[in-house]
Amino acid sequence: MRTIASDRLLLRPWREEDADFLLDLESRWEVVRFLGARPTLLNSREDALASIARRRAIDDPIHGIWAITTATDRQLVGNVLLKPIPLSAGEPTDGPTDVEIGWHLHPDAWGHGYATEAAAAVLDDAFERGLTRAIAVTNPDNHASQAVCRRLGMTRLGRTTRYYDTTNELFEKLAG
Repeated sequence: MRTIASDRLLLRPWREEDADFLLDLESRWEVVRFLGARPTLLNSREDALASIARRRAIDDPIHGIWAITTATDRQLVGNVLLKPIPLSAGEPTDGPTDVEIGWHLHPDAWGHGYATEAAAAVLDDAFERGLTRAIAVTNPDNHASQAVCRRLGMTRLGRTTRYYDTTNELFEKLAG
């Protein structure tokens, strides 16, 4: 998987040596509480290593799950993803697969604009590689992620139950 750079960030593949950071990140309820219909906490280093293996298994020229690091000191700050989004049970599977942009950051990194910068860099890269549309879904109560969507220039399409078996606010960004 490729590395993507922005002004202040380096987005790179996850590594096994990132397991302690990932465990710290995803063992925090305030970080995972808005992830999916049934958020779950990581409970062990072994769980973190397994999660890293799944992230690294994505072999696609556009999609990926990247560790977000600062460019100056390579400090890990979070996670950004661009991948096909799972449909809710019973949703029709005909038509093109929707691609989701998403992020979550360590609380120490909140409020620095890293989520917006990382997501913008991934979207720019993906659009240059031929992606024509990306969506983001947020829990209706996740106002911080909705603000990131607006800063990314995404259009709010309203509430949906089409993804993750739960109600989300749906945002869209088109290439160009």
